[in-house]
Amino acid sequence: MMRSLDIAGTGMQAQTTNVETISHNIANMTTTGYKRRRAEFQDLVYQDLRRAGTMSSDTGDLVPSGAQIGLGVRTAGIYRINEQGTLEQTNNALDMAVEGRGYFRVTLPSGEYAYTRDGTFSLSEDGTIVTADGYILNPSISLPNNAENITIDQSGQVQYTVSGQTNAQVAGQIQLVTFQNENGLAAMGQNLFTSTTSSGDPIVGTPQSTGFGSIRQGFVEESSVNVVTEITDLITAQRAYEMNSKVITASDEMLQTLTNLK
Repeated sequence: MMRSLDIAGTGMQAQTTNVETISHNIANMTTTGYKRRRAEFQDLVYQDLRRAGTMSSDTGDLVPSGAQIGLGVRTAGIYRINEQGTLEQTNNALDMAVEGRGYFRVTLPSGEYAYTRDGTFSLSEDGTIVTADGYILNPSISLPNNAENITIDQSGQVQYTVSGQTNAQVAGQIQLVTFQNENGLAAMGQNLFTSTTSSGDPIVGTPQSTGFGSIRQGFVEESSVNVVTEITDLITAQRAYEMNSKVITASDEMLQTLTNLK
């Protein structure tokens, strides 16, 4: 009887994780470049009350199915759904969205690299293109004080003009980074990710080349969260939590019946 209490307890813990994942999605429904998460679960180990394939008699008859009792559920992982978010026009010359595969690479103060889909960029005090937190886009690209008409084409080439000149000058080339397993990236907050052994080594390439997306100047990628889907999943998780709690209540009542026997 106590086994059912433990099993239902694992179910409540799993649905708590599910609700936390959904709430994180809803909280980030307006976060630039955010990819929604989904919790996945696995059943726990089983106890054999009667093993399938064992003999049931001296004549060699075999048990056709056996009897196994599962011990509940556990969280297998929380996956990012790396689908393309809607592009929102900002008309800011340094805002960039990646349409397709790829991450921008930035340099952290420690000198390590981080990766992001958030293309909200601006200029630092010395004209270097940086993120909203001041992290430098890598490869580094700088613009002079008198730069005008900044253009970034779909292949990531950054050009500008200066007053009195008609010919455009090239400031630099934006590179994108992809990974064999994007779900292996470790989130560090601030819309940034770091590579891990699971993600594989970063693969650097030019936008619009094979396997890489293109750059859209004056746009940012919106969150991929679908509010209707999240609310539906939230209701389902809440009902699953309630059903597991009712199992605990039923088990408790059955135990109470046993303790009241005379």
